Amino acid sequence: MFCINNQNINPYFNLASEEYLLKNFEEEIFMLWRDEPSIIIGKHQNALAEINIDYVKENQIKVVRRLTGGGAVFHDLGNLNFTFISNSPNGKVVMDFEKYTRPIVDVLISLGIDAHFEGRNDIVIDGKKISGNAECVYRNRVLHHGTILYSAHLPNLSSALKVNPLKFQDKAVKSTRNRVANISDYLKKPMEVVQFRDLIFTHIAQMYADSKIYEFTTEDIAFITNLQKGKYETWEWNFGNSPEYNFRKIVKTSGGFIEFDLMVEKGIITSAKIFGDFFSSNEISEIETALKGLRHEYNVVKQKLEGYAIERYFNRATLDEVLEGIF
Repeated sequence: MFCINNQNINPYFNLASEEYLLKNFEEEIFMLWRDEPSIIIGKHQNALAEINIDYVKENQIKVVRRLTGGGAVFHDLGNLNFTFISNSPNGKVVMDFEKYTRPIVDVLISLGIDAHFEGRNDIVIDGKKISGNAECVYRNRVLHHGTILYSAHLPNLSSALKVNPLKFQDKAVKSTRNRVANISDYLKKPMEVVQFRDLIFTHIAQMYADSKIYEFTTEDIAFITNLQKGKYETWEWNFGNSPEYNFRKIVKTSGGFIEFDLMVEKGIITSAKIFGDFFSSNEISEIETALKGLRHEYNVVKQKLEGYAIERYFNRATLDEVLEGIF
């Protein structure tokens, strides 16, 4: 087994590295990694429905779609992530969440913490979730990865994932919000997250007789970077892959209430209807037509609407107020 202590904190790179290792190596792999503040959404989720877009924009938080299913999670440098990639030579690939979380639980128990696997894919302490996990299959290989809340900034987690559920109607997989906690709060003696990371890394490396420390080569990094830029950094992957959804929001502006009702498919606005008690000099259908065919992406819509005299369509309303209703 190759053991990789990945020091990169770019979430685009780290998720690209998982796909690269899964699809281009034959060896079994264990990798530990951390991300700068980011939201990692499940493969089958509607990205916009999982994030607090105002908070994400204001704090420049990256939003990245992963290969596996499950719900959205918030990462920061107080959050540790682990990845196992295993082979199934007989072709019968079995998903086994408890198998891959067991080493993490063992480390926690060794620190005097009463942790255990619970439910479908969680590690809990005192009834609170400290690790969520997800898996996917590629040919005869299974990728299992999980988050470990060690000393994450929980208010940021809550704010970044706080969404108004009334805005979206879709069939996408929704995240389940659990009570969460940090492992550091349960330690008898203080320990930095990097020390905790090294403890887990050493434990896993010692579990496998064939374990070898592996570092990314120049060729590995070049391949991963190309995948990062060509896929994981793109709007098409992170937002365009969202399932079809209906977006509805009502905002109160200086000129009255405006209701936006959008149908979005593959991230593209396919229809738009606007209602409200506002006054307008120009036909509102012109704005509805302008929105059709655009990405449901803030900067794209803003650039388009900057070409219109917004106050003639929404009397006394500002462009910022209108944009607030579309996102």
